[in-house]
Amino acid sequence: MNETARDWNSVLSEHAHVIGKMAPLGETLDRLVETIIACFRAGNRVYVLGNGGSAADAQHIAAELLGRYKLNRKALPAIALTTDSSTLTAISNDLGYDKIFARQLEGLLQAGDIVWILSTSGNSPNVLGAARAAVQRGAAVIGFTGQAGGKLAELCAHTLHVPHTAADRIQEAHCLAYHYICERVEAALA
Repeated sequence: MNETARDWNSVLSEHAHVIGKMAPLGETLDRLVETIIACFRAGNRVYVLGNGGSAADAQHIAAELLGRYKLNRKALPAIALTTDSSTLTAISNDLGYDKIFARQLEGLLQAGDIVWILSTSGNSPNVLGAARAAVQRGAAVIGFTGQAGGKLAELCAHTLHVPHTAADRIQEAHCLAYHYICERVEAALA
């Protein structure tokens, strides 16, 4: 075994510690729930994005809202901006990787929509460009970040700061938080 690898119990202990430190974030999560419910009730959309594992989480969130989480109900208009390989590669090639999300938002976003950004660092140029594009178009920005929040936190109407600095623990906490949000949103709109 690699000397830097930790045993299973150490990983579980660290995970439990991070999740335990999230208890005070309930009010923040409830504000996010209310913001998303209001967006959907007004006939607007939620666009979700991130890089790497956060891109997968963005797709997961959109699937839970558009498809279903636990209840059979009407589809909720949620779109992951991480899924169209032709769009992503064309924008990256022609305009630059830092524009992959902002360019999509330029063509799709309406005032009153939400742009939900997941970024463990909060400093990726492409997510910052998306946040700026959203603000310019009158959309609310929700940020899921790590402890520091990075530059993204400054651009968000609402930010969930996971109290940790390691990407794996932050993403695990993001998953728990977005499942909570999806359950509450779905229950309110079913």
